[in-house]
Amino acid sequence: MSDERIRTRREGGILEVTIDRPKANAIDLVTSRIMGEIFADFRDDETLRVAIITGAGEKFFCPGWDLKAAAAGDAVDGDYGVGGFGGMQELRDLNKPVIAAVNGICCGGGLEIALSTDLILAAEHATFALPEIRSGTVADAASIKLPKRIPYHIAMDMLLTGRWLDVQEAHRWGFVNEILAADKLMDRAWELARLLESGPPLVYAAIKEVVRAAEGETFQTTMNKITRRQLKTVDILYSSEDQLEGARAFAEKRDPVWKGK
Repeated sequence: MSDERIRTRREGGILEVTIDRPKANAIDLVTSRIMGEIFADFRDDETLRVAIITGAGEKFFCPGWDLKAAAAGDAVDGDYGVGGFGGMQELRDLNKPVIAAVNGICCGGGLEIALSTDLILAAEHATFALPEIRSGTVADAASIKLPKRIPYHIAMDMLLTGRWLDVQEAHRWGFVNEILAADKLMDRAWELARLLESGPPLVYAAIKEVVRAAEGETFQTTMNKITRRQLKTVDILYSSEDQLEGARAFAEKRDPVWKGK
C-alpha cells in the first residue's frame, strides 16, 4: 500500500521508500500506518531483498511526529499501525537489510526511524537531534536504542538537552556510516543496496535475528540458542541449499549463486 505521501520504487530485489509530505516530511497516524503496511509487505515478499528509506527534497529526511496533526487531534498514543511509529521500529521479524539515506534534517521520530535501519548514509548537510524535551514529551524509542549505539554520555546529552549534531559529529560517534555529497547520496545508497541484493538472504536473516536476540541476553545464552538451532532463521540457514552452495562455491573457486532456500 502507498499513496502520494509515501512513494515507493522497485528495481529488482530493491525497494526504495520515500517520505513525501510537504513541507517537512513529518509523520501523522495515517502516514505511519501506510509505512507499516509497506514495510510489512517488504518483509513478507520473498522477491525483495533490500530496502532504502529516504525523504523527498534536500532539506528534510524526517522531523518525526507531525505536531500540527497532533494539535488537530492525532493522539500521541494512537494507532500507528503494524510496526509502530514509521512502520519499522516494532515490526517483528524484519530480517532484511534496510538502508537510511538521510538527506537533511533528521530529528525526533525521524532519528528513531533511522536508528531502526541497519546502515545510515547521510548527506554532508544532514543534522540530527532529539528535541522532544522541548515539547514536553519523551523520545521513547531513542531512549532505548541510542545509549546502546553511541557512548552513554553523548546519548544522554542529546536526550536531556535536545542539542543538534552536525553530520561530522554524528559520524564521529558512530551512528552514521558514511557522509556523502548531497548529489551522491542516493547513488551510493543504491550502490550499497545492489551489493546487499547480491548477497545471501538467509545469512542476512540469521544475522539480524541473532543481533536482536543478543540485545537482551547474555553472550552464552545467545550462543546456546544458535548451537541448539533454537533461532528460526539459524535453523533454516543450517538446513538450506544456500549453506551447501556457499561451501561448494568456495571449493570450486567460483561466485556463489544464492537462491534464498
